[in-house]
Amino acid sequence: MPHILLVDDEEPLRESLSYTLQKEGYTVTTAADGHSAIKQFHKQVPDVILLDLMLPEVDGMEVCWRIRAFSDVPIVMLTAKDQDSDKIWGLEAGADDYVTKPFNTRELLARIKAVLRRRSEKPSS
Repeated sequence: MPHILLVDDEEPLRESLSYTLQKEGYTVTTAADGHSAIKQFHKQVPDVILLDLMLPEVDGMEVCWRIRAFSDVPIVMLTAKDQDSDKIWGLEAGADDYVTKPFNTRELLARIKAVLRRRSEKPSS
């Protein structure tokens, strides 16, 4: 089962999305802030990270930069920031995809499957 690290400071969203992802067969670990996200990442490297940008303590962009410094795990930004400049900034910072809130759950699931598929299709070095 692929493992997803879901990072969002909104508890209702974390709970409902975590439930949905588990029903789809994913193992889910959650974090409510940037520090916890980095700690969780080091405990068990996930197959995909769903990362909010507006987090307490360490924001999502900083989390993305820190993880990108040593890992190519797929990161999907999941955020309310919907300006084109935010999307470009997120993708240039290392995100593999960018989904704005509110989002369609089926579309998010399809995007998760797509980044997992691309990751598994990478040729071995």
